[in-house]
Amino acid sequence: MPITAHEIEALIRAEFPDAKITVQGDDGAHFAAEVVDASFAGKNRVQQQRAVYAALKGKMDGSNGELHALALTTRAPD
Repeated sequence: MPITAHEIEALIRAEFPDAKITVQGDDGAHFAAEVVDASFAGKNRVQQQRAVYAALKGKMDGSNGELHALALTTRAPD
């Protein structure tokens, strides 16, 4: 069953409740997301993105993942 942008946002929001989150894409497999959260301060980009991928709770894991591709941009607020 394809995942929706709203479902992706809800999974990320559960881990980052105060983040500014934008998810785009509507083909059920390919999405782009921007996550801006204060918890990213002092973390490098890899650490930030790992935290977001962990919030997706396996939705991208292996061939059984519901989410095929996610272009992810992360940063701390200015």
